[in-house]
Amino acid sequence: MATKLSGADIRKSLLEVVEELSKRGSSFQQISVLREAANRLGIRHNQTDLEQALLTAWYDQFREGHLAWGYNLANPDPPFCHVTDKVRETMRSISRDPANPDGYLAHLCSEVTLNEIADSYIREALSTYNANCFKATAVMVGCAAESLTLELRDLLVAKMKTLGKNVPENLEDWRIRTVLNALQKEVESQKQTMNRKLRESFEAYWPAFIQQIRAVRNEAGHPVSVDPATDRAVHSSLPIFTELAVLSSNIMHWIKNEYT
Repeated sequence: MATKLSGADIRKSLLEVVEELSKRGSSFQQISVLREAANRLGIRHNQTDLEQALLTAWYDQFREGHLAWGYNLANPDPPFCHVTDKVRETMRSISRDPANPDGYLAHLCSEVTLNEIADSYIREALSTYNANCFKATAVMVGCAAESLTLELRDLLVAKMKTLGKNVPENLEDWRIRTVLNALQKEVESQKQTMNRKLRESFEAYWPAFIQQIRAVRNEAGHPVSVDPATDRAVHSSLPIFTELAVLSSNIMHWIKNEYT
């Protein structure tokens, strides 16, 4: 009976093996990693599909810049290899790091349900991030965040109209910065109806989350240098997006049930 494994299972196990075996110096070689990963995954001989899936995940590590061939100048070629700085960062939070798209998405989806637009943009952001296309990633994350903002705005406008309240003109503006300012002003005017945890989260994190993501997106969209979006800045935007999505979801729940 064939072993049932997902791409996420294979990638996660492979990264764990890489983390362990990479500490062995020049003995960190392709065959040792593949054999150990296959053993942990329960992949036996004659399971060609799974073996090929493991090989694909292995070569993805080189394509995505997590691994590079060679150990030193005395051993510069395959099967010797070494981990890059990028994968060292990944190993610190392997299960939900953006370099592990399946783990990132699993964590994100366990925390919040995104609208279809935000979901599509954040999935493409993960693809571009792991292809080292950081400017594209910055734009994709920014678009996903704007989708959350517009969803929140639409809900607030609908609730205000239901309550017979006047909707500020700026809240229905087409410019996202204008909408953000109007949205923040309206929520702050009613924050006394929030529970303490949500109120403190909104006051402390909403402006910071929005500013970080928009700043990185704007630098990529309106560049003043050849490399406006760095790996570090874009890497920060992706985990921040998760927290922004959770906070947005909590604010939407408040609008539906407690906003007056």
